[in-house]
Parts: sequence; C-alpha cells; structure tokens
Amino acid sequence: MIDATTLRDAPLHVLGRLPDSSNNALLCSVPGQVRVVYKPEAGEQPLWDFPPRTLSRREKAAAVLDQVLGFNLVPTTAWRESGPAGPGTVQLWIEGQIDLGVFPPESLPDGWVAVVDAETEDGPVVVAHRTDLATQRMIVFDVLANNADRKGGHLLRDASGLYGIDHGVTFHEDPKLRTVLWGLRREPVPAELLTAVEAALPGLAELGEWLSQAEVEATVRRARELLTAAVYPSPSGTWPALPWPLN
Repeated sequence: MIDATTLRDAPLHVLGRLPDSSNNALLCSVPGQVRVVYKPEAGEQPLWDFPPRTLSRREKAAAVLDQVLGFNLVPTTAWRESGPAGPGTVQLWIEGQIDLGVFPPESLPDGWVAVVDAETEDGPVVVAHRTDLATQRMIVFDVLANNADRKGGHLLRDASGLYGIDHGVTFHEDPKLRTVLWGLRREPVPAELLTAVEAALPGLAELGEWLSQAEVEATVRRARELLTAAVYPSPSGTWPALPWPLN
C-alpha cells in the first residue's frame, strides 16, 4: 500500500477532472500508475457555512482523526504544499462499490438495517446499510467528525474493507451530522468502539494543525458526549438528517 510520504512528494500526473466534483477534484497518478485524487485549495467553491479555502484541510483532518482512532477507514491522504494547481490534499483512489442497499421491505437481508422508506416505479423499497463492525466504526467516525455529507457514494467497500471518502464538509462547530447511516440510532455503541474513542481523546490535539482551536474543542466535546451517552445519536430535528441525493 502506498504511504503518505509518497503521496506528498511524488510527481503528480493529471489524468483529468472528476466530472461529479464541485471543487475541481482531479484524478491523477503517481509513479507506478497508482491513481490518486488531488483536491487543490484553489478549486474549492465557497460555502455559506464553512470558512473559505478550508475544505482540503478538513480532508486531511479526517485522515488524522481516522489514524488517531485506529479505524483504517480513510484512504491514505497527504497534504501537498505544491502541486499542478497549488496546495491541497492527495488521497489514494478507491475502486469500491457503494455500500448502501435498496431492498423490498419484506426482503431485508440479515446484517442490514433500514434507514428510510422510498417509493419506486416497481413499488415500495427500503434504503438500508450494514450493521457490521466496520460500518459501526464509520458511524462513530462521522459523529466525531460532524460529517455533513455521508451519502452512499462516499461509503465504498472493496475486497480489503470499508472506506469513507469526500470529507470536505466536516468538523463544523455547529451540529451538522447528515448521513445515510441512521439505522442504528439509539442503539448501544459497542464497548470496543467506546474504548477506542476514549483512547483517542489525547490525540485529538493533532487536529489543531488543520482546524481552528474552536473546531478541535468541538470535536473533543462530541467525543465526550458520545462516551457519556454510549448510544448512537438520533437526528436532531433542527438540521436535514439525510444528504441528497442519498447516493
């Protein structure tokens, strides 16, 4: 597996712009024909609720949070001070399948839990996600990161495991959790995940290189609130709970 040092220092060859990206994300390769995603600061579109030119830094902060938790959910990510379009993040490309299911209501498989009902031309369905440990790690990660955009397309599974991508709208001070992973709301968080969160508390200070002090403090607060509640959160009712589109 390629390491962050290689992503930081290796020459980048631009292959093209990712067509669905709103922030000029570029598909590139590094020596060895390893594909990566390069997200330059200069390509970021302004958002009303996030400070300008901070989305790439939040991508790197998400990778730091994942490392501190020891969850291995975020693909290898590096910050580059120089690149074809200036400073930004470079992340290993994941060729995975969207890890979100759509099933007839009476045919929900074991190991999946419904999130929302929907209606299609062929009749009613439920949108569902898995309940395995990797998915529960992702839920915990998103709670701490205050992820405002966990859609199915940002939840990828390949032969090596589950990965989360596109973490530019994370770590806001205000509650903004918006996710397709609500199926376990109010269910107990496994003890091993609570242990991981508690062990990560001192390491959250490492986020200070990429976030404001207030954002770091809010992350610590969210971690402590999860440890106290020991259950997965529910939608607040004050903010849209689901991203759109779901995929």
